[in-house]
Amino acid sequence: MAAGEPGEPGDQGGYGFRFLPQKTFASLSSQESTGRLRQWSMLGRIQAQAFGFDQVFRAYRKDDFVMAFFKDPNVIPNLKLLSDSGQWITLGTEVKKIEAVNVPCTQLSMSFFKRLYNEDIVRDNGHIVKCLDSFCDPFQISDELRKVLLLEDSEKYEIFSQPDREEFLFCLFKHLCLGGALCQYEDVINPYLETTKLIYKDLVSVRKHPQTKEIQITSFIFKVTAYDSVGMCYPSRKSHEQTFSYFIVDPIMRHIHVLYHCYGVGDMS
Repeated sequence: MAAGEPGEPGDQGGYGFRFLPQKTFASLSSQESTGRLRQWSMLGRIQAQAFGFDQVFRAYRKDDFVMAFFKDPNVIPNLKLLSDSGQWITLGTEVKKIEAVNVPCTQLSMSFFKRLYNEDIVRDNGHIVKCLDSFCDPFQISDELRKVLLLEDSEKYEIFSQPDREEFLFCLFKHLCLGGALCQYEDVINPYLETTKLIYKDLVSVRKHPQTKEIQITSFIFKVTAYDSVGMCYPSRKSHEQTFSYFIVDPIMRHIHVLYHCYGVGDMS
């Protein structure tokens, strides 16, 4: 029986974790990426961290896994989040409850977004089609792209089905398009697509199937919220569509990549 299977004595002790500070994420730290994140008001408010774990990952035990993560003495002093004043801090409270929502991750190609061109949301030259200004609080909608992302009653909303919208690739793209509190939107789509692709490749693990030789995604992804005795404490005390934490679990390498963002005014300098 492999380590960590139900019924083993060691299983009751749960998972052990370790912080991996040497792991860097070029998709968030390269000069080009930081320039874009600054423009989108996300710089200094988005971060990826890596942790390792020591037992076989069981997707059906994800809640136990995530709770063990928040309780681990190697996680508590290292897991970063933003305070209300915009300072990076660690979680100074005891987690009592967690929610870990499965996020599907099946897309292997950026052709997933081709329909934006086919439906005249983006022109062939990459320019995003403009529209009359409207608001979907707190977001200003001034182009067809944001309409498709935000307005359920818009005529082209259904070009992405509900399962499409739940895909991690779509979630990442939408988060970058909507940005932070002082987001300066792009006129062309390429910066959004390129940055989405870079972050996706940086965080998600793939392997070639030994028999079929097909590329397979091996990561499991969860959107994570944690609660203490007062209420929600992670990723923030305040709920917002653009405040999130995704746990991307690689069961083969036994790594977790934590992608975190807290909505607000990003670094402008």
